[in-house]
Amino acid sequence: MFRALSLFAAAALVALPAAAQQANTAITGVWLIEDGTAQVTIAPCGNQVCGRITRVIRARPGSNGRDENNPDPALRNRPILGLSILTEMTRDGDVWRGKIYDPRGGKVYRSVVERDGANRLSVKGCISFICKAQSWTRVS
Repeated sequence: MFRALSLFAAAALVALPAAAQQANTAITGVWLIEDGTAQVTIAPCGNQVCGRITRVIRARPGSNGRDENNPDPALRNRPILGLSILTEMTRDGDVWRGKIYDPRGGKVYRSVVERDGANRLSVKGCISFICKAQSWTRVS
């Protein structure tokens, strides 16, 4: 019995660094996007992670608060507030991969998100091998 407990304790100690690393690299939370115009809340959605606009701080001049640049005319009337912009995000080592929607241009890009310290995210939107990155700051 002592041997079984020792094996259990050893397995638990081996698992601790992996669990701590996962917690340290989680991307969930509320994030201020780079230009300071909105906050995005990233949270689990099923077995993936998704991000939606949960606060508009400063609307673009001339904006009607709707997804007016969406290529699908049927979606152009949906509000920006609550709009899902990070979708299908799954963990791949220390990064999350999925898609990001840019409501300013109405386009969807391949996305890579990774932690950049305790309170920053590097959020990339990519076409082929060309990526544009933003730095998002943790709000909570």
